[in-house]
Amino acid sequence: MHYHLIGICGTAMASLAGMLQARGHRVTGSDENVYPPMSTMLESLGIPVMAGYRPEHLTPAPDCVVVGNALSRGNPEVEETLNRKLLYRSQAEVVKEEFIRGRRSLVVAGTHGKTTTSSIATWVMERGGLDPGFLVGGLVQNFGASFRVRDSEYFIIEGDEYDTAYFDKGPKFMHYLPEIAIVGNIEFDHADIYPTLDSVKLAFRRLSNLVPGNGRLVAGWDSPVVREVVGDMGSRLHTQLETFGTSNDAKWQAHDIDYTSGTLTRFRVTCSGREWATFEMPLIGDFNVRNCLAVVVAADAWGVEREAIKDALATFQSVKRRMQIRGEENGVIVIDDFAHHPTAVRETLHALQTKYAGRRIVAVFEPRSATSRLAVFQKEYVDALAQADHVVVAEVFARDKGSVYGQLLDTGELVAEVARTGRPAHCIDGADSIVRHLAPELRPGDIVAVMSNGGFGGIHEKLLDALRASARQGEKGKG
Repeated sequence: MHYHLIGICGTAMASLAGMLQARGHRVTGSDENVYPPMSTMLESLGIPVMAGYRPEHLTPAPDCVVVGNALSRGNPEVEETLNRKLLYRSQAEVVKEEFIRGRRSLVVAGTHGKTTTSSIATWVMERGGLDPGFLVGGLVQNFGASFRVRDSEYFIIEGDEYDTAYFDKGPKFMHYLPEIAIVGNIEFDHADIYPTLDSVKLAFRRLSNLVPGNGRLVAGWDSPVVREVVGDMGSRLHTQLETFGTSNDAKWQAHDIDYTSGTLTRFRVTCSGREWATFEMPLIGDFNVRNCLAVVVAADAWGVEREAIKDALATFQSVKRRMQIRGEENGVIVIDDFAHHPTAVRETLHALQTKYAGRRIVAVFEPRSATSRLAVFQKEYVDALAQADHVVVAEVFARDKGSVYGQLLDTGELVAEVARTGRPAHCIDGADSIVRHLAPELRPGDIVAVMSNGGFGGIHEKLLDALRASARQGEKGKG
């Protein structure tokens, strides 16, 4: 078939393009924002990308047009597709029909940790001999890829609760036919899609209702809202429930979490009160222990041996942009993290405090996502950022465009509230200005945690460059 992807340079769409090509289909695409890393990936695959959106891009007519979820009516190629009555589908629909239907699907869902957990799952199932196909919203470093196509009966996918397309406003994960669904946690997020927490809960109840009787719902029991969702289901939950967490009433529990064993975190797992195994992993933070525990439950359900799970967790290489060390200069470590929800910000900073005990943690936060730009979490961000020793908050991304979803975050008040906790806190607009302010303030031993769900103006390399320049200047001064 000939698939044409409108909006091909989106992360999920570019991955789908590569998967379709690997399946033997002809793939073309178009986008108005053609830039790395997706553009270079598509170029390396030999997939033609047309700049801009034009009706003539659909001549000759493709067998199927895939419409990205960022597109809406009025787009020239969308309008041409409708006018000519061409077959069109969403990205999630195509993934379902081409790669999931007829296979055993593990869907990893939840407000936080989806990318990391699904990445762990791909590596554990690989080491367990299942040879899974997968689609993950980040680069899985053990594979050097965000997707893989296999003839295996197993498929692992990150289950996004964001909406599917302009013609399908339901969550993407409703298309993924889960045999096993992991729901690690649920909080209010995506204020541009969900008006209330109740609407978020409804989406996850619907996901839970898709899991078959011979499947598993793997529920994070440390999350109060997950408990509510499962409780709301009651007798309407027609699958096997597996609960996990550090709570003493979870079926699968993590105990004796130890971050002092060199570079590895160690924890012990019990199932129904009985010893099951002890694991080590190179990740830090209680949230990553829960991520690993969820995968342990799923892997056991698919028959993966315990020794294979142990080996996989110990050799997992993490995911880019999840507490990723971007470099160290002049004794200062610069870390890149995707955290943008206040819970993720808090957990990231707490984990870094644990790993780098006694060292100064400097938090640099950009409110960029649709929800983090809003005042809805104003107080929660104060509590989260107060975990750091020094705080810099960028101005709200695209503040001049405002928001139709509510009042914007007051970054001035935010840093004032953080400063009242006794920590230096500043609101500075733009990556270049932040680097100019921060570089002279840093000293050997500092840990800089840069948190944003976007590129943040290339701040990581700019800060490392400034630290290199400062070190060179210091050497010249000594000479």
